[in-house]
Amino acid sequence: MSSALTDLFPLPIVQAPMAGGVSVPQLAAAVSEAGGLGFLAAGYKTADGMYQEIKQLRGATSRPFGVNLFMPQPEYADPATVEVYANQLAGESAWYETKLGDPDSGRDDGYDAKLAVLLDNPVPIVSFHFGCPTREVLDSLTRAGTFTMVTATTVEEAQAVQRAGADAVIVQGVEAGGHQGTHRDNPETDGSGIGLLSLIAQVREAVRLPIVAAGGIMRGGQIAGALAAGATAAQLGTAFLATHESGANALHKQALTNPLFVRTELTRAFSGRPARGLVNRFVREHGPYAPAAYPQIHHLTSGLRKAAAKAGDAQGMALWAGQGHRLARDLPAQQLVEVLADELAAAKSALAALPGGGAV
Repeated sequence: MSSALTDLFPLPIVQAPMAGGVSVPQLAAAVSEAGGLGFLAAGYKTADGMYQEIKQLRGATSRPFGVNLFMPQPEYADPATVEVYANQLAGESAWYETKLGDPDSGRDDGYDAKLAVLLDNPVPIVSFHFGCPTREVLDSLTRAGTFTMVTATTVEEAQAVQRAGADAVIVQGVEAGGHQGTHRDNPETDGSGIGLLSLIAQVREAVRLPIVAAGGIMRGGQIAGALAAGATAAQLGTAFLATHESGANALHKQALTNPLFVRTELTRAFSGRPARGLVNRFVREHGPYAPAAYPQIHHLTSGLRKAAAKAGDAQGMALWAGQGHRLARDLPAQQLVEVLADELAAAKSALAALPGGGAV
């Protein structure tokens, strides 16, 4: 299983799929061409939009790549809490001179249509976020020749991924930027996330699947640490968000190392689901009151976030970032992969030089 994954790309470096326009085909192609694994994010796109990006990526590289899908969300949000939050955001709507979005714009993110495209036009790897697909879905992708991965944030979720028949599990630590990929959004567990290294060790003893480690990784030495802990590869998001090919807004890239933004936290302010981002005015003012209602709150705040970006106001944007954001490097993606590979090799050599050896 582990070799089936690593045979797809020479370096144990995966570019995280970042929805919202960050993981563009140019970024994924550059990473795959450099020996890592580039990823497209299908989240928030139409099935045709996803297909068009896949075609662009195939035109830019012959190397393997992945596509990430969001799982459909159950209907459990209280409409009254969404309405209360909408009323709270009335001032933001007036300030940015834009209407709030329709919270009932859809919960399934076009899941079935996207699956149909990926079964008709198979890609090397498909990963899933916000839940675990059925065995039938995973088996159908396997029959199409696609390697499957599912995000897990706990041992129990990793065990569910194994039972469903996925080929690998993406173990996401609480340090990760963007949305936590919990299978069920339970407000009672807010703030109880597990750090990456502890989670890798626990999952390694509980499941037999290859592990892709995700969460706060910005340097090759950290990749070496994840591999030593039992991972097969490491997935980096924030590190690639800052690269030249990334589709992230320039204000977002600059904010990663701007001393004005001193910390990150998990917030429901922009989407109704816990997501780690830089703490700005919007997070401070609305985070404490945002309900557990995804994707309703995501749809509600969509126009506000776009208006803030258009106005050049980083204080109203969703500045997703992992805990290692201060280590972001302004580099072309291919060069970043090369630097990470060099750092990884140096870390492996340093471990091997320790008394008794320490090969990763």
